[in-house]
Amino acid sequence: MDSEKTVVIGAGAVGLSIALGLQRSGVATLLVDSEESRPPASWGNAGHIAIEQIAPLASPSALASVPRRLTLMGGALALPPSGIGAWLPFGLRMVAASRPSVFAAGKAALGALMAEALPAWRELVQAIGRPELLVESGHIVVWTAPAAARAGIAAWRAADIGTARFHDATADELARLGPLLRRPPAAGIVFENTAQVLDTGALLRALSEVFVAAGGERRKASVRRIAVRNGRAEAHDDTGPIAAARIVVAGGVRSGELLAPLGFKVPIIAERGYHIQSTDHDWPDGLPPLVFEERSTIVTRFSGGLRAASFVELTRHDAPPDERRWRALERHVGELGLPMRGPFARWHGSRPTLPDYLPAIGKAPQTGNLYYAFGHQHLGLTLAPVTARHVVAMLRTGEPAPAIGAFSLARFQ
Repeated sequence: MDSEKTVVIGAGAVGLSIALGLQRSGVATLLVDSEESRPPASWGNAGHIAIEQIAPLASPSALASVPRRLTLMGGALALPPSGIGAWLPFGLRMVAASRPSVFAAGKAALGALMAEALPAWRELVQAIGRPELLVESGHIVVWTAPAAARAGIAAWRAADIGTARFHDATADELARLGPLLRRPPAAGIVFENTAQVLDTGALLRALSEVFVAAGGERRKASVRRIAVRNGRAEAHDDTGPIAAARIVVAGGVRSGELLAPLGFKVPIIAERGYHIQSTDHDWPDGLPPLVFEERSTIVTRFSGGLRAASFVELTRHDAPPDERRWRALERHVGELGLPMRGPFARWHGSRPTLPDYLPAIGKAPQTGNLYYAFGHQHLGLTLAPVTARHVVAMLRTGEPAPAIGAFSLARFQ
C-alpha cells in the first residue's frame, strides 16, 4: 500500500543512496525528485572521495585565511554583493561555530563519520554490482611556486587527516606531470588511499537503475511543503499529499525551506561551485585527481571527459550564475597549459552548507515519522553511502544512534 511506503525527497547522491539502502533492506520506497534541469552538486563536483577532510571548514584557521581566499585577491571564495542577505548572517554564524571548543567537537564527530566513509563506498559499489565505479588511486596536490609549496606541505603535515595517508611526491611522480603542464610543479604530495568515482553521471544512473530494479519507485515532482496533521508529517506536491508512512528529507539546499514551516531553524546556504568539462583532451588514463592548491582548482578525468572544478560562491540558490567563474576556470586551464580544449561544457550547482560545516542527520521531534539527511557541503559524495547506512539504521530503530547525535538540527534551535 502507498500509505506504508517511505518517501525520500531528493535524488542527489545522498538521497539515492538512502532510497536504495531502504529498498534493499525491505522498505518499500518512493524517491521524489524535483524537475530542475540542472544536475545536483553530487553530479557536478570533482568526484573525489575526500576522506582526508575531517576538519570542518568552520575553524579559526579557515577564518584567518578568508581575506587571501577572496576572488578579489585572486582566490576562489566569492561573496557577491547581491547575495549579502544570505552570506552575511551565514558568515556570522560560521564565526560562532569556529570557536575552538565547537570546532573540536565538530571535528571529532565528522572524523568518526569519515572513518566509515570508504568502507561504506566499497560496500555500496559491490552491492550494486559496479565495483569499477570506485577508483582507489589516491589524489595528488601540487604547487608551482617554491614558497607556496613549502607552506602548503607544512600545513598538510600539521593537519589531522584521519585515516588518510600521503607522502612527498618523488622526482619520478613529478616528472610524470611535467608533460601535462606549461610549468613543472615545484613540489607536491601524493595521497595514497583516497579515491574517486569513475564518473559522477554513471554513478547516479547506476544507483537509480538498481533502486528501480529492486522495486523502488521514482516520481518526478517538486515537493512544495511538508505539513503536520495529527502528529504525522505529510509531504505535498502539486497534486496534493503523498501517501507515506515515513518521510526522509534529503533535498539539498531546498531542505531548509521545507522544514522551516515546521518550526526548524535551518541556517543553510547555497555554496555554489562551478566546473568546465571537455571531451577533447590528452589527459592520461589512470592519473588520479590533481589539485592545484594555489588556484583552489581540481582536475579529474572521468569516463565522460576531463573536468576542472573550483569556487566557493556563497549566495542564494536561485541567483543566476556568474559568467566570470567559468572564464576564470578557462584562464586557469590556459595558464597551466592543461591538455584540454574547448568547447567546454559548463555547470554550476549549489552545495547545501550549514554554518558549522557539519551535515544535518536526524529525526524531527515534532512528529513520529519525519527524518532528514542533508547539508553535507563539499562532502556529499564522500559521505553519501555512510549517511545512508545511518539513516537506514535510524528508520529501523525509530531513533538516531548516539554516533550521529552531533548532526541533529537541535544544535541550531
